[in-house]
Amino acid sequence: MSEIAASDIVETIPSALIILDRKLNITSANRAFYQTFRTSPGETEGSQIYELGNRQWDIPALRTLLESVIPHRASVEGFEVEHDFPTIGRRTMLVNARKIFSPGAHDGSILLAIEDVSEERAARAESKNIWRLTQSIVDTIRDPLVVLEGDMTIVTASKAFLTMFGITEAETRGRRVAELGQHQWDVPALRHLMEKVLPENKPIESFEIEDDFPGLGRRVFNLNARKISQPGNHANRMLLVFEDITDRKQRERDALSLTNEISHRIKNNLQIVVGLIAYEVNFTAAPCVQGYRAMQTRIGAIAQLYDLISQSSRGRTIGVGDYLREIARTMTASLLGDSSGITIEVKADGLDIDPERAVPFGLLVNELATNAIKHAFPSGTGKIVLCVERVGDEIELSVADDGIGITASDAEKSQEKRGSDYVAIFVRQLGGTVVLAPPAETGTTIRIRLPFLLVPPEHAAPLAA
Repeated sequence: MSEIAASDIVETIPSALIILDRKLNITSANRAFYQTFRTSPGETEGSQIYELGNRQWDIPALRTLLESVIPHRASVEGFEVEHDFPTIGRRTMLVNARKIFSPGAHDGSILLAIEDVSEERAARAESKNIWRLTQSIVDTIRDPLVVLEGDMTIVTASKAFLTMFGITEAETRGRRVAELGQHQWDVPALRHLMEKVLPENKPIESFEIEDDFPGLGRRVFNLNARKISQPGNHANRMLLVFEDITDRKQRERDALSLTNEISHRIKNNLQIVVGLIAYEVNFTAAPCVQGYRAMQTRIGAIAQLYDLISQSSRGRTIGVGDYLREIARTMTASLLGDSSGITIEVKADGLDIDPERAVPFGLLVNELATNAIKHAFPSGTGKIVLCVERVGDEIELSVADDGIGITASDAEKSQEKRGSDYVAIFVRQLGGTVVLAPPAETGTTIRIRLPFLLVPPEHAAPLAA
């Protein structure tokens, strides 16, 4: 029973097994051996291992194992043999050898377990070749970059990375990015994003870090990260690229500073013009005062735009809400005064506007509000609301008052002159349309729909003439 059980076990083992006597003659082999080397028991048993087949087993490495190593050791593990076998080609075999003794026998036999590891070794060699190619590509890229394992430790770093940060490959490999230098990269927000790249396949796009780096001084880096996978390999890694944008950021800051300075000067010059107009009003005939006041508020609206630009840290855009509030403040000061019973309120969504469109936009708001001040409140008291909100794919500007309202005849007159008045000109420049509301007994609301181009995309069409 024990012999039958042992035989069953031997035949079940996937590795090729052979037993040699003390003269290195094959006494037996299992089915896996015959299948692997495409031979039969008649061609195998009783033959010396070196004479097997076409003497394909007469291998110097195997002779060394059987004649030099085994006599002095009871077992050998992981002895690797690579050879061209006539029936199966060039293969790599992993041989484990052990002396076995039968009860009462003085001379032992040798059990050889032979495992074909050719595919594994080929895959390992291919992986090394791919990795060398990858490293060559990594070192060719100008931007510094590192490859990270799933635990965020560095597998390799490009030459550009090592050169820029003045460290060696040995100092980076196996360390976390957060541990490099003086821990400048240990940023919670960055760490949170990096933890999502591999499990959730969420790339990092232009994560900006500004800090003092040893040997580099104050620098600004853009970080981009992607998940990378090798075909046929379940292991995933992360490619983290460092883009030095210090010079670009400085140019942007210089341009912003210059823009702000120029805007500040333009604002001051316009304010001088506003002041001169205010001075002339004191010596102007009564019928002309209203025209001077209207001109003053228009120039004041433009001056407030440049005032906001000079204070903005966003470059080419300003907040619509801030702009409307400045227009309301200017109109209150120039047209109403502190003792007026008319108030101007502002309601605005968080939208930005670019300077090119801000000028006609501000003048449009100024004209609509001026009309309300002039015609809606014969009693001298009331409220005007300036509102901007996004409605679907459009922007709606509304100027509403709680005054005496507009009559049907007034509406018809307004319809007749719309093509030539200032409101129509500014609406046309902005590519908008006036939304007519039915006349009401009290109050008037003018709504204007504008394309959602308060901050235009690149290459947007210019303003209409």
